[in-house]
Amino acid sequence: MTTVPSIDPRTGVTVEIVADETTTDQVGEICAAALDAAGPLESLGRDGRAALLDDLATALEAQRERIVAVADRETALGAARLNGELTRTCYQLRLFADVLRDGGYLEAAIDHAGETPMGPRPDLRRMLVPIGPVAVFGASNFPLAFSVPGGDTASAIAAGSPVVLKAHHSHPATSQLCYEILAAVAPAGTFGIVHGLQAGADLVAHPAIRAVGFTGSPAGARALLAVIEKRPEPIPFFGELSSLNPVVVTPAAAADRAERIGAEFAASFTLGAGQFCTKPGLAFVPDGPAGDAVVAAARAALAEMSPMVMLNAGIATAYHRSTATGDDAGRGVPLLFTATARDLPPEAIEERFGPVSVIARYSGEEDLFAAIATLPPSLTATVHRGPGETALPAELARRFRPHAGRLIFDGYPTGVAVAWAQHHGGPWPATNTQHTSVGATAIRRFLRPVTWQNAPTDLLPAELRDGYDTIPRRIDGVFRARL
Repeated sequence: MTTVPSIDPRTGVTVEIVADETTTDQVGEICAAALDAAGPLESLGRDGRAALLDDLATALEAQRERIVAVADRETALGAARLNGELTRTCYQLRLFADVLRDGGYLEAAIDHAGETPMGPRPDLRRMLVPIGPVAVFGASNFPLAFSVPGGDTASAIAAGSPVVLKAHHSHPATSQLCYEILAAVAPAGTFGIVHGLQAGADLVAHPAIRAVGFTGSPAGARALLAVIEKRPEPIPFFGELSSLNPVVVTPAAAADRAERIGAEFAASFTLGAGQFCTKPGLAFVPDGPAGDAVVAAARAALAEMSPMVMLNAGIATAYHRSTATGDDAGRGVPLLFTATARDLPPEAIEERFGPVSVIARYSGEEDLFAAIATLPPSLTATVHRGPGETALPAELARRFRPHAGRLIFDGYPTGVAVAWAQHHGGPWPATNTQHTSVGATAIRRFLRPVTWQNAPTDLLPAELRDGYDTIPRRIDGVFRARL
């Protein structure tokens, strides 16, 4: 039986064996337990699941020191970064508890029986219900916020859907530890975990699984989608995959604050050793002295940086191969390449995991717009404006909007706030879905609509009964906020 090692990326040494890879039969048992848990989890109701989410956050915080120590040893991301990520993770769990208590996510609607221009209408009552057990694949670059206890897990549990987790091989000990903490708090079967590449495929193929949340590469996504296509009954796959995240510095912005933009851009694309899905991989900077100052400031900032530990040997090797740099014991040297917007090479518009980015110089708006038209869709697009500048930023936003999920002004994309108004997604290859994986509406992925027609009151969910007035509902076409 193949074992699952936990490797220290700083040294490349195997520190411990976390588990054996999960067999196909074991995957089946775990999925069956998740299916059995679906009914009881839904029966907890919104208040019960909200309390569970709060308890999960409290349990993680109680083990903060241990979680951070294990995660740092497996990822080399540092205690400060990982403490912040754990705080974010617990905040996410509590945000979804608030989403449940609010109740608006149910999209509850009631149309009473009556006459219409089309004739008599039956009594119709609609709301969203849990989709069923969900498979969640942990991400290499966020061992907490986008992995076992992360946003996919939080939103699925909030929806009433049990979660079977695929531990990531970059941080299997962190994954196992977080799973054990969560499972100790939740009802039996609410959480399950599997290890190993084949176990991930078996998980997606299992008939008990009703949806998949995935953060990873397009190649990994295609492999899982191929498994889904062979299922007798296809299921939704919500993947966050690849993103270039272009940045445009207008001439007015460069003239106003060139040194600041250059230094902040360098800090953004090297944050977390450049292993963020929101890393700005390409910046358009104007020709001329102000643009020269932006480039010089970025290079000066990089000159102060040391080689950075990558998350695992595979990522480090891919980085060295794609940047033509030598292997430095699993570390990546921060790099900045330059090009012209008019002659952008194909390599400049591909996502590269690691502390590297490209600055493309443009000579005018026509030059800039032509280059933007060649870019792949992304999670984000950023515009840096001069003081009071609106015309060019407005045109850039118009051109970027069809191809990005978040438009950023005078800032940087590395940082995705957990909030009601957040959207973390974009057209393929950024994602393969119109939903978000961050923020309150991420819950929508793991719900499906059901309508009750002419149902007796005692067979209706409480939220669809007359007189239930503690959540927002649309009644006979009129939206009514909760009292």
